[in-house]
Amino acid sequence: MLHCRCHFCWFFPGLTSDVDLRSRENNSSHRTKEIDRDRLIVRRGQPFSIAVQICDSELQKGHLELVLHLGKRDEVVIKVQRQRSNAGHWWFSQQALQDEVMLTLHSPPAAIVGQYRLAVLVMSPNGHIVRKIEGISFHLLFNPWNQDDAVYLPDETQLQEYLMNEDGIIYSGTAEYISSISWNYGQFEDNIMDICFEVLDNSREALKNSEMDMERRSDPVYISRMITAMVNANDDRGVLAGKWEPPYSKGVVPSKWTGSVPILRQWSSSGARAVKYGQCWVFAGVACTVLRCLGIPTRLVTNFCSAHDVDGNLCVDLVDTFNSRKDSYWNFHCWVESWMRRHDLPKGNNGWQILDPTPQERSDGVFCCGPCPVTAIKEGNLQVKYDAPFIFAEVNADITHWRVLPDGQRQKIHVDQSSVGRKISTKSVYGDSREDITLLYKYPEGSNEERAVFEKAGRRVTQSTNEIAEPPRLQLLIKHAKPVFGSDFDVIAEVRNNGDEDAHIQLMVLATAVTYNSLHQGECKSQTIRVKVAAHAGHREVLRLRYKDYATCASEHHLIRVKAFAEAQGQNQPFMTMTDIPLSVPELLVQLQGKAVVQQQVTANISFTNPLPAPLKGGVFTVEGAGLLSAAPIHVEGEIFPGQKVEIRFSFSPVRTGVRKLLVDFDSDRLKDVKGTATVVVRKKSRAYIPGISDFGLKPSNILTLES
Repeated sequence: MLHCRCHFCWFFPGLTSDVDLRSRENNSSHRTKEIDRDRLIVRRGQPFSIAVQICDSELQKGHLELVLHLGKRDEVVIKVQRQRSNAGHWWFSQQALQDEVMLTLHSPPAAIVGQYRLAVLVMSPNGHIVRKIEGISFHLLFNPWNQDDAVYLPDETQLQEYLMNEDGIIYSGTAEYISSISWNYGQFEDNIMDICFEVLDNSREALKNSEMDMERRSDPVYISRMITAMVNANDDRGVLAGKWEPPYSKGVVPSKWTGSVPILRQWSSSGARAVKYGQCWVFAGVACTVLRCLGIPTRLVTNFCSAHDVDGNLCVDLVDTFNSRKDSYWNFHCWVESWMRRHDLPKGNNGWQILDPTPQERSDGVFCCGPCPVTAIKEGNLQVKYDAPFIFAEVNADITHWRVLPDGQRQKIHVDQSSVGRKISTKSVYGDSREDITLLYKYPEGSNEERAVFEKAGRRVTQSTNEIAEPPRLQLLIKHAKPVFGSDFDVIAEVRNNGDEDAHIQLMVLATAVTYNSLHQGECKSQTIRVKVAAHAGHREVLRLRYKDYATCASEHHLIRVKAFAEAQGQNQPFMTMTDIPLSVPELLVQLQGKAVVQQQVTANISFTNPLPAPLKGGVFTVEGAGLLSAAPIHVEGEIFPGQKVEIRFSFSPVRTGVRKLLVDFDSDRLKDVKGTATVVVRKKSRAYIPGISDFGLKPSNILTLES
């Protein structure tokens, strides 16, 4: 075996002497340098070059052969062709340069993604192996910049957001009061790429038939479906265990997470044991990280008033007792969309595909959902795979409210045909603003196209009429301000009598604490009155909610559901209305002192004032940020008294340049899910120049630096 004797190899003895993977050059041109600069990481369908030390005499007496190996047990072995035959095969070219050969490898645009091991064989004229160079490893990812790749996305602005951006915004709350969660996807953080492939290796398909699984990893439809199954741990060695109400013993309250990186690292370091706990936005955030890391353009989507229709009748039945119910709806529900061509479906189904890793219903026996074309949902083509009927109901189902009569019979109170599937949102590619993509999922409410889609999908359609509908004689409204968690506030139930006769009404107003997916946490307060409402007049009933009324039962989502129910004397049909009131919490103030320079300490300040009329115990701040620092807790000693201001100062050293987000979460015994963010511009620092050093793929930290 030959060994290089140049002064660089003596000066840097850790460098491989036989092979130069040219990782810096290759990773830069393949847009993977954010993942790693030392290891070779390339994208399929795009050539890359490595240098192998082979002397002229060896080449004159023989020729080279290249063999690729995939899988822990060599499940796939590929002989690289010496010349291009068609786009479906690996091939290579070579160029002799003194005592080394430059090998340029060309992967097909539909190559298997994963970790490859390359063997370079020097062959004699009669076909014997003269020399074998092994130990060459590289990773191959999807390539959305290559027009022949199934994940090709031609818009560079969208690629920068949906593939390269590590910082995201997840929309939550209610359709009337949309709030946002900053999320650290961190797809380029250390070891995350390896963990993403580890997730695939632990899937049921991989463990059952590793060879078949490996061969199918060229298909983004297959890969993305595996990810939706593996992000939840319901059927397999998946990443996250879901839990939607307390207690969250032996785990983390889902609202505490601010990013995917600590979740994935914990799952990997624990030997593929499920991390506790996740809810829909956490599942979606982790899935977005994995898919972006593998090279599939992905965005996180929030659907407001999302239906969960388990029996396929496109109707969610809500019975006004607070027992568990078969159907339900969620104030918001998060999933992801990934961009890809669907060669397995008829024309017209390319583009954004819905993928939902939250375990709700089984698909082909497994808790996963998608990929399903967004266009199929909009057009009502529910026969396409995967899971179109369930997803269609999430954005289109009716909500029917029932009550149970004394004899056990159910009475229909109200049918809502317009609330489900509202303000479907994702982060804009042009900044931190919200983009409404509802019209990608459904035609405008009441349009002819919408009616045709409903008929195709089998949903009951209310017959159109040219007559102007008369307003109901009795109307019921709920009004409220936008309260803050910890404050006392009023809810007003108003009955309006539009008729010509007085109405004698029994009115009940009920406030309960619920989770964002409608799980009942306890009754806060209720009151019932009998009142006469004069013709063409109204009556207002005030329900005063004090902090002590909801403090003990409010969930970490700080959500109060108020229902008003009325019955008029002599009228068989009761009427009702309902609203969800999110209680806002104050944001943390996060500020940076001075300029941020890579690999140099910078100090940040966090300030927070207790808004509750009660002390907070067990306070802990958690800080993290892609390219800034790994998730780290900062504990607060003692109690934080009502109105008391707490200030925390900490230092960290950014590890990568660029525009970054520092994310902070605060949790305590009485108050959780308090967030704060700061935008950090990390600048480069000057460094001494050593001629030719870039050829060896060393990180700047290995080289003498000068502070700017």
